[in-house]
Amino acid sequence: MQSSGKIHSADFLELIGVDAIPPSTSPFDPGYDAFTLEGHLQQSGHLMSSLKISMACWMIADERVIRRKVACARSYNVPTVTGGGPFEIAVAQGQLSAYLDLCADFGMTRIECGEGFTDMPLPPAQVVAMAQQRGLEVQFELGKKHGGTFQASIIDELIDQGRRWLDAGAVELIVEARESAQAVGLFDDKGNLNRAFADRFAKAFGLDTVTFEAPNKSSQFALLDHFGPRVRLSNIRLEEVLRVEIYRRGLHSDAFGKTNLKPRTQAQKAA
Repeated sequence: MQSSGKIHSADFLELIGVDAIPPSTSPFDPGYDAFTLEGHLQQSGHLMSSLKISMACWMIADERVIRRKVACARSYNVPTVTGGGPFEIAVAQGQLSAYLDLCADFGMTRIECGEGFTDMPLPPAQVVAMAQQRGLEVQFELGKKHGGTFQASIIDELIDQGRRWLDAGAVELIVEARESAQAVGLFDDKGNLNRAFADRFAKAFGLDTVTFEAPNKSSQFALLDHFGPRVRLSNIRLEEVLRVEIYRRGLHSDAFGKTNLKPRTQAQKAA
C-alpha cells in the first residue's frame, strides 16, 4: 500500500479509545545541544506543558545558543522556566533584581523559586511582584534538596508554604524529587512512592496546580499508576517524554492492564 498521507494516527488513537490529554509533562534541558533540543521540540513539543532550562548550565553556555533555545521553544508554543538553583543563589548573593532582568531579557516565560538549599528571607508577594513587573511568571518548588524523604511532620508546613506562594500569585507548585527520586521528597531510600503524602499535596492544591518531579522510569510510572493520566510530571529527560506519554495514554504494555490508564472502548464510553 502506497502512502497517501490521508490516514492519521490521531484518528486511530481516538478509534481505540485514547482520550485527548492536555500537555502535562515538563522535561528539562540540562545542557543538550541546540539541534537536539530543537529536534525534540519538533517531535514532542505538543506534549510539553513547559521546558525547564535547568540548573545554572544556561548561564555558562554560549549565550547565543541559549537564546536560540528559548526562541525555539517559543516558536513551538512551549513555555520556558529556569531551574530554582540560580534563583536561590541570586537571592543569597543579594542580586535577585539582576537575575530577574537576565531571565526576562533571555525571553524566559517563568522562573522557579524555592528554598531547596538556602533560606529565603524575602516574602513571596515581593518576589512575585518583582517577577511580574518584568513579565515573568513564578512557580515554587516544595521541599529541601538535601533534606531526605519527607516526614509526616513536615507535610503541613509544606502545604502552608505552597498556599502562601499561590496566594501571592505563583501559578504552579513543584514537589521536589531531584534527579534520583530516591531518599528525597515523596520517595524513600528504595525509590518507593509515599502515596498517602502524594495524595495530601493533590488534595490541597489539585492536580492542575501541583506538579510532581519524576526523573526516572520507576517514579514516572508510580505517579501515573497512582493518579492516572491527568497527573502533571516534571524533570523528565527529553528522550523519555514519548515513553511517559504512551504510558499516560495506556499504550505501554505495563499500563494497558491498569484500570485507570487503559483506553476505554467506544462501547465503554457510551455506557
